[in-house]
Amino acid sequence: MRILVTGGAGFIGSEFVRSTLLSPRAKVSDVRVTVLDKLSYAGVRENLDPVADHPRYSFVHGDIGDADTLDRVLPGHDAVVHFAAETHVDRSIAGSAPFVTTNVLGTQRLLDAARRHGVARFLHVSTDEVYGSIPEGSWTEDSPLAPNSPYAATKAASDLLVLAAHRTHGMDVVVTRCSNNYGPYQFPEKVIPLFVTRLLDGGTVPLYGDGQHVRDWLHVSDHCRGIELALRHGRAGEVYHIGGGTELTNEQLTGLLLAATGAGWDRVERVPDRKGHDARYSLRYDKAAAELGYRPRVDFARGLAATVSWYAEHRSWWEPLRRRAARAAA
Repeated sequence: MRILVTGGAGFIGSEFVRSTLLSPRAKVSDVRVTVLDKLSYAGVRENLDPVADHPRYSFVHGDIGDADTLDRVLPGHDAVVHFAAETHVDRSIAGSAPFVTTNVLGTQRLLDAARRHGVARFLHVSTDEVYGSIPEGSWTEDSPLAPNSPYAATKAASDLLVLAAHRTHGMDVVVTRCSNNYGPYQFPEKVIPLFVTRLLDGGTVPLYGDGQHVRDWLHVSDHCRGIELALRHGRAGEVYHIGGGTELTNEQLTGLLLAATGAGWDRVERVPDRKGHDARYSLRYDKAAAELGYRPRVDFARGLAATVSWYAEHRSWWEPLRRRAARAAA
């Protein structure tokens, strides 16, 4: 199988590439991976260094919005796994145009090219944020979409375009929606690496509002295993939730990160709440469990400790990226 992975130099995409090519099961696999990534501020080519010399890996520097690039790269691929997206909510609030361009128009161009070139399966990676906020209970795959941030709205739009390609053109598509990811190689503007790197440097961390917003946490390796299961076994035209099963308030998460880095609550700055901040996300993943055999394996306490240790040991990776994030936000 030949897989085109868009956004494969990002946090989740690079984990998928590394696990696909380097896991024990990969030794008996014939999977070949092509990464297509435009290397925006959050795309890190070094994330793929562990597979750089792998005989079944290749990299293309390009944009999913460029039809000529897609027509050059897609022929011969059996599947697309589509990670490429603008993902940071705060940046989408400051300016939504790049999110519409990449997440909506880019996805449409990729779908059109995949159909032109007869790609057999198209897996689209999405997010629980498309549902908005849920005060109690958990969303199912049939819950209505009600996004509240520009980022979430563009992801919801891309989900609908992918599912419409199945209904209109008969494309073999699968959509996965995940909860909040954490783990190594996450760009240091997201909450866990942002807090960890600031605390390691002796700085303060910003806690939005009252800190009672609830998120479900999913280790990136569990997420990518769920994606692989959906790619291989998911039914065409279906949506699958990939959840982590650990719900925490942002205040609880902050306390765990303070403890892990030996810092106290004096290092926390209470800041005004984010505009349109969703109060709670929660996914049911019964469908993925029943149809795909998916369940999260990484215990949150163990996974968080390993993540904090990884950032402590990889300053040379994140220090330049933190400066890059600051320049991109300027």
